[in-house]
Amino acid sequence: MICRLPKWIAFGKKLKIVDFKMKTERLPQWLKTNTFENLRDTKVLLRKRRLKTVCEEARCPNKGYCFNKPTATFMILGGSCTRNCGFCSVSHTGVQPVDASEPERVAEAALELCLKHVVITSVTRDDLPDGGAAHFAKTVLAVRRRLPQAVIEVLTPDFRGDINALKIVTESEPDVFNHNVETVPSLYSVVRPEADYKTSLTVLRNARELSKGKNIKTKSGLMVGLGESFDEVIAVLRDLRAAGCNYVTIGQYMRPKKSNLPVVQYVHPDIFLKYKEEAQLLGFEAVASAPLVRSSMDAFELNAGI
Repeated sequence: MICRLPKWIAFGKKLKIVDFKMKTERLPQWLKTNTFENLRDTKVLLRKRRLKTVCEEARCPNKGYCFNKPTATFMILGGSCTRNCGFCSVSHTGVQPVDASEPERVAEAALELCLKHVVITSVTRDDLPDGGAAHFAKTVLAVRRRLPQAVIEVLTPDFRGDINALKIVTESEPDVFNHNVETVPSLYSVVRPEADYKTSLTVLRNARELSKGKNIKTKSGLMVGLGESFDEVIAVLRDLRAAGCNYVTIGQYMRPKKSNLPVVQYVHPDIFLKYKEEAQLLGFEAVASAPLVRSSMDAFELNAGI
């Protein structure tokens, strides 16, 4: 918990002032994860193929769990982002040239891991004319050639709302198009200062429209514990359904590095269950809502509606 925050914060009353300098207490028991020793094979393969994963770059607490399945979320377009979001630990200093061999290397790694669900994400590349959309499409097609039966999910940046970039990605026909709104609108100026909530909703809405006839599911996710209220989260869920989202994920924000935003509140698991119930009532086909849920965690199970 954080400095004995009042109970009304967790149950939906508006948090008017967010103090990001609050001192955090010990991590609650429900957020403590087991460590795994058997990660070497997956790591060796990733290094051999010269590939990055968001699992490692973003310091995900579920890395051991996912690598032991084995599964991984491939991060393409380099390891440095052109934006600097308050919650993210990915580097934002000096982008790399696009590696034309990367799509095939991702496909080879996915084949070697025998993946049934392949997740492809990227850093944001505002320096590229299409934001990296063509590279996404090439990676989807390369994986499809090697693993025709696999479910392919893309987790994309907002491409600055460029509908032509979205069209390039959707024409490669991934099974799931994912773009995370990350947080509630009132916190965007602190959490995602270089992004825009309405733009993210437009991306999801346009992806849905462009996917008609292609059977592509749309998905989004957000973190809690940054100072949002219960009612604000429910409002975001309503917006996502209105944008046509099929799937949604909700998880606890955990500070990856001291340079990132501190946690304002560790949300109790019971509240996550309430979020799930509300999302199901709104008509989402699949909902994952729990403290350790992350956008790509158990993506295969979520797509199956489990």
